[in-house]
Amino acid sequence: MRSFQAASIGAAGVALAGTAALTAWGAHITTPYASVRGEAPPRPSPLPGPVPPMALPVSGLARSVPLYTAPQPDIITRARWGADESLRDKGTRYADAVRTVVLHHTDTGNAYDCSQVPGMIRNLYTGHVKDRGWGDIAYNFLIDKCGTIYEGRAGGIERPVIGAHTVGFNNETMGVAAIGTFPAGTTVPQDMIDAIAKLSAWKLGLSGTDPRGHTRLISTSDASRYHKGRSAVFKVISGHRDGFFTDCPGRALYDRLPEIRAQAARIQGRR
Repeated sequence: MRSFQAASIGAAGVALAGTAALTAWGAHITTPYASVRGEAPPRPSPLPGPVPPMALPVSGLARSVPLYTAPQPDIITRARWGADESLRDKGTRYADAVRTVVLHHTDTGNAYDCSQVPGMIRNLYTGHVKDRGWGDIAYNFLIDKCGTIYEGRAGGIERPVIGAHTVGFNNETMGVAAIGTFPAGTTVPQDMIDAIAKLSAWKLGLSGTDPRGHTRLISTSDASRYHKGRSAVFKVISGHRDGFFTDCPGRALYDRLPEIRAQAARIQGRR
């Protein structure tokens, strides 16, 4: 199994790097599924003042970087939406951290009632496993038009689970699928936009990543927009089309990405 290193370039110019196992494939779904023991160490003396901000090495130097985080939003677990855990592969692969969010749509239409979503996700899950051979649902999270966030791929919502959502760029990325179809002229529900921003702010905060920054990733597949082994710079919150030949997540939703980035940064307490 190959590995590669991806670096995240924040607004302050700080690079964070990590190595992790990769998935070999992943893509946007376009089929219309209906959906230590011993003595304790001595207690340290109280600090004379506030704890200083975290210091990270940058080109051999230490630079102080404020730690920006966000609260975890409410998330519907796999158990709650009825995932049949006997279907999926049991081996979960993890990256170093999540430093990039890749936004998708599901192409399942917009006229659904939000009470129907668990069933729609079960159908997507079955299709991704049985028809696509992706071992589990491809996306890490899904969000419906009511702003409800659902756990996608198994492995732990707070952990950097490697999905199968973006060919060549599944490592250190989080795939978020907006349930629906969003071509130009479509009105994207504000509840959905707000939920994407909240989820992105929380997950990116776990690695100290600025939603308004950029990330450098290395392609693992010639089927992506970048030849295998080529380095590419992405915005921290990007659309599927930025890494693959597709219109996903649709022009209407893609055009809302600047708003989502700015909102996620505010949720993290950034100025």
